[in-house]
Amino acid sequence: MSMFRPKKMDIGCYVNKWVMRDNAKRKAFEAAEPERQALRYIIANTTLPQRTRAIAQLQLTQMHAYTRPTQIKNRCTMGGIGRSVLRAFKISRYNFRMQALAGNLPGVKKASW
Repeated sequence: MSMFRPKKMDIGCYVNKWVMRDNAKRKAFEAAEPERQALRYIIANTTLPQRTRAIAQLQLTQMHAYTRPTQIKNRCTMGGIGRSVLRAFKISRYNFRMQALAGNLPGVKKASW
């Protein structure tokens, strides 16, 4: 498990154990993505022998769980919160509201009609 823990945190936000784990998952996913894509291509290629495809499928299932794209969770870059994160701004609703009211988000203003 220690091979998936980052040695240096360069994410620039509030750091807790969930943020550290998510950062490790992102780095592991990034490192293993070309190999995962190649294995998925081999599995989907019906012109290859069945044994080759079965071996590729076995290798894919034996890869570490952190290399799966479904393990990555959107987290707030300011507070590390994993719920109600706005994708466009990568911050939580509460932090979005506070930053927008303070005028720190360009092009965002409070709606009034």
